Amino acid sequence: MTQQQGNGASPVDAAGRYLEGLGERLRVDGCHLSATTWRDHHVVVGSRSDRKARWFGTKAELFVLAAAVPEIDAAVLREFTGWAMDRAKGIRSGLPGARNAATVLPALVSGSVHPSATQWAVADARLLGTTLLGRPITVETRAPGTARISMYRGGVAWGGMFTGHVLQKAALYFP
Repeated sequence: MTQQQGNGASPVDAAGRYLEGLGERLRVDGCHLSATTWRDHHVVVGSRSDRKARWFGTKAELFVLAAAVPEIDAAVLREFTGWAMDRAKGIRSGLPGARNAATVLPALVSGSVHPSATQWAVADARLLGTTLLGRPITVETRAPGTARISMYRGGVAWGGMFTGHVLQKAALYFP
């Protein structure tokens, strides 16, 4: 026999609704949306590229890959982050390093986030090769309409001039 929450909404439903809202926020911001799967989980994929004069004509690509899962621990977040960064590397445009920079926001959404996953997400940004930066995100959705976001918000040596832009987009997509 399974137990239901007294308020009628399960953490899985809350995570699914958060993922739907994320897709809408990405669409409204002008991201190209697509979908894929990871370990039988639906993954929302959003991507966009921007150029600004203050970046000296460099194109900054941003990829968001997010999935709702039953539980997030450090091992699952590491695995998803690696998968998301490899996937973004395969779909990015332009020549890596040739006035092109890319950042990946791999996000897992769940009603159950282990402290180890939160600690791993906030510890630092991850670098794949020399041209792809990842900022893993955990989204804890214990109740509908609430979310606790954990990610590294500090600066980075490589791609540092894009930090403000990436953090601004992350705040927009993951409120």
